[in-house]
Amino acid sequence: MIDTYTIVKWIHVSMAIIAVGFNASYAVWLSRAARAPDHQAYVLRGVKILDDRFANPAYGVLLLTGLWMVAISPWEITTFWILTALILYAITVVLAAAIYTPTLRKQISTLESEGSTDAYRRLATRSRVTGIVLGVIVVGIVFLMVTKPTL
Repeated sequence: MIDTYTIVKWIHVSMAIIAVGFNASYAVWLSRAARAPDHQAYVLRGVKILDDRFANPAYGVLLLTGLWMVAISPWEITTFWILTALILYAITVVLAAAIYTPTLRKQISTLESEGSTDAYRRLATRSRVTGIVLGVIVVGIVFLMVTKPTL
């Protein structure tokens, strides 16, 4: 018999695959678009849709299922790897909401209104750097979840 914890864990892991997988694909799509300027706006809008409709909702489900697993397991929320992952998650949400998403939105509008100007290139650089930082943080969270290190 499969228990509730196992079902919630399966949902949690599935959402991690979706969220991290979509995010990892952005680098591929954006690097390809950089070599095909006629398609940049289309690709940027596509990345925005993938982020808004798939990756970000999956991250929300990750938080809920993670908290649910803590509630029904012997783990405490103050356990090092859980608390550290939650802090990193909060940092990720703030960076994504305050920098990545608004930058991507502005990048799309600038490209569509002005073309590939210096302003657009600055936004693209900010988006790329923020995306890398977010990626590193997310990989750190995955590391904590898989290895469950203790202090």
